[in-house]
Amino acid sequence: MTQMIEALKQRRSIRAYKPELPSKELIEQIVEAGTYAATGMNRQSPIIIAVTNKEMRDRLSHMNARFMGKGEDFDPFYGAPAVLIMLADKKMPTYVYDGSLVMGNLMLAAEGLGLGSCWIHRAKEEFESEEGKEILKSLGIEGEYEGIGHCILGYPAVTLPEAAPRKENYVYYID
Repeated sequence: MTQMIEALKQRRSIRAYKPELPSKELIEQIVEAGTYAATGMNRQSPIIIAVTNKEMRDRLSHMNARFMGKGEDFDPFYGAPAVLIMLADKKMPTYVYDGSLVMGNLMLAAEGLGLGSCWIHRAKEEFESEEGKEILKSLGIEGEYEGIGHCILGYPAVTLPEAAPRKENYVYYID
């Protein structure tokens, strides 16, 4: 249990990555951890798309940058070579929470396996666009899915920063 608590405390959002792609085995372990996240009534509304193909990764980066109002030379994925896209079925009333819990599991699993990760937004906008819908269709993914986020993965190219002090009044106890 102590190792788990330490992983929770040590995990940081990494914004600089080495170009080396993590092994397929490491990515599969992280994805599997994501599938064990709690979901409303265990309906398992989310789906994970693991992207290790450089061309698709770069395409997603360009799409994401456009939604930020940035040029194609800007990489919102910070050089991370792998991207796990989190989508969740909008028909489920808990889909945003479900997808968020999966994202948490993905990031914690990455930490436990020695990889860096960061939650990147704008998946919602990407997969509501025609281009995003075409990508899903090309993968045979049908349904009303909303992009919850991207979990970027890779080997950190920076030293992990120290945790910021926890804010005052973060927790209230009722005894």
